Amino acid sequence: MTTLIIGLLIPLLGTMLGSAFVFFMRDEMSIRLQKWLLGFASGVMVAASVWSLLIPAMDMVADSGRWSVVPAAVGFLLGMGFLLMVDDLTPHLHLGTDKPEGPRSRLSRTAMLAMAVTIHNMPEGMAVGVVFAGAESGISSISLTSAVAVALGIAIQNVPEGAIISMPMRAAGNSRWRSFVIGSLSGVVEPVGAVAVLLLASLLVPVLPYMLAFAAGAMFYVVIEELIPEASFGQHSNLSTIGFSFGFVLMMVLDVVMG
Repeated sequence: MTTLIIGLLIPLLGTMLGSAFVFFMRDEMSIRLQKWLLGFASGVMVAASVWSLLIPAMDMVADSGRWSVVPAAVGFLLGMGFLLMVDDLTPHLHLGTDKPEGPRSRLSRTAMLAMAVTIHNMPEGMAVGVVFAGAESGISSISLTSAVAVALGIAIQNVPEGAIISMPMRAAGNSRWRSFVIGSLSGVVEPVGAVAVLLLASLLVPVLPYMLAFAAGAMFYVVIEELIPEASFGQHSNLSTIGFSFGFVLMMVLDVVMG
C-alpha cells in the first residue's frame, strides 16, 4: 500500500520540483531550453504509451492471436477521441498564445491557462492509475516495479513541465510563491485522476486492456496536438528533436530495466 501511495504521488512531486525553479532562476526560461524540454516531455510520453501501455494491453490478450490487437486499437482511438472532445468543449489558453480555444468564456487568463494544463495532465494521471491497477490485479505483463517506472518517468517529464508553467507566470509579474503554487497545482489532477482510474479499473478488470490503450491514446493526443507543434514552431526545433530522443530512450530504459 505504501508503494502504491508513493507511486501515485511521484508525478505530482516532479511538477512541484519543476515549479520551484522560480526560486532559483531570475530570468524567463530561454527559448532553447524550452524547446529541448518540450521535446523531452514528448519523448517520455510516447515511450510510456508504447512500452508501458500499448504493449501490455496486447500482451494481456495474447491468447487471442491476431485479434489481440483489437483492444489496443479500440482503446487507443477512444482515448484520442475523448481528449479531442475535452479539448473542444473546455475553454483554455495555451502558453505562448493570446487566443483562447474552446467555447467562449469569461474566465481569467490564469484560469484558462490552468484549464489547458489540466487537459494536458489528465492523461498522465490516467496512465499512472491504470498501470498500478494492472500491477495490483496480478497481471503478469505489468509488475509493480514497472508501474513505479511509469510514475517515475512521468515525474521526470513533469519537472520541466512545471518549470515551463511557473516561469512564464513569474515573467508576467506574479510573485515567486504565486507562480510556484499555480505551477504545482497544475499537477494535482494527476494523482486525483490516477486514483479515479485505479478504483474504476479494479472493478472492471476485463476491460483493463482497453483502459491501458485508452490512456495511451489520450497521451498521444496531447503530444501531437500540443507538445510537438510548440516544440517545432520557430527556431531551434532541432533541440526539441534531440530532447525527444533523450526522453524516449530514458523512458524505454526505465520500463525495461525496472520491468
